[in-house]
Amino acid sequence: MRRLLDRRGEIVNPDAPWRLHPQVSVRPEPFGALLYHFGTRKLSFLKDRALLDAVEALESAPSARAALSDAGIPPERHETYLSALQTLVESQMLEERAA
Repeated sequence: MRRLLDRRGEIVNPDAPWRLHPQVSVRPEPFGALLYHFGTRKLSFLKDRALLDAVEALESAPSARAALSDAGIPPERHETYLSALQTLVESQMLEERAA
């Protein structure tokens, strides 16, 4: 099973539930979206509409993997998108939520 690293180097489970950090705002754009974290003042670019769809699906999905499937991302591409989600976890744009 593939696991993601969080910003502290701990292993986090892509089968766990995730969400946008409460201080993150999403602005959809033609290229994907901009994410802005009001606490850290970091800005992230999502250059893929499917990634935006997956990020938006995180709140209601039981896991990151389920959010990818809900966004229509085929299983053979999940590893690529899990890597992108890992980057968002490391930049504090995403956080694990209670199950």
